Amino acid sequence: MGQPAGADGGKGIDAALLSARTRPNFRGRRTGPRGLRSRLPADGGCVVCNAAGPIRIPRVGPKLEKAVNRSEKAEAIVELNQIFKDANLMVVTRQTGLTVQEVTDLRRKVRAAGASYKVAKNRLTLRALEGTPFTALGALFKGPTAIAYSKDPVAAAKVIAAFAKDNEKLTIVGGALGENTLDVAGVQALATLPSLDALRGKIIGLLQAPATKVAVVLAAPAGQVARVLAAYGAKEDSAKAA
Repeated sequence: MGQPAGADGGKGIDAALLSARTRPNFRGRRTGPRGLRSRLPADGGCVVCNAAGPIRIPRVGPKLEKAVNRSEKAEAIVELNQIFKDANLMVVTRQTGLTVQEVTDLRRKVRAAGASYKVAKNRLTLRALEGTPFTALGALFKGPTAIAYSKDPVAAAKVIAAFAKDNEKLTIVGGALGENTLDVAGVQALATLPSLDALRGKIIGLLQAPATKVAVVLAAPAGQVARVLAAYGAKEDSAKAA
């Protein structure tokens, strides 16, 4: 007498039998527990036989695997492309030997600064750069790279420069503020500027300050005043571009 039919009308098979180990014999078949016999068809799938009858279990072929990989890559490129379009500042870094704990600490500091940090394959990044203000950064993506980005024109540079100063495993390769490409020195100089929030606070403070305080600020070295004005101008340009 055959085995009793299951809830699926007798066409199913006990999961325990499917998971049981089998061993190949000299005829190319696999033998396992009593009542279970399997053989490998030409397409690489598996036909399992028991009292309920043969059940074919197809194998995922290489074509389907490649299609899935292409779909995942396309989604990653679209995601990166949107990141590049939304960001105002991009900093390209190279990391060598960072531990999991160090990367976790870096990500935490980047998030706290209002920026983001992402590791992506260079080939996907190069494709995602197309049609964005950061196209000129393509030459920097060689080796183990990662990107830090932010809408604030200073935030990503400040946090990456501070981390790289204390950890030689992370180095700055370059970056860009909008369409303006920055070398390492440019990113480090940008990191010395106040963030937009701090800059807004200073401007409001100046507007509310007595005339004597305003005069002292205006008497400051020209380089300091120029840096403040440059940061404010960058903010205005990014707002117009948006």
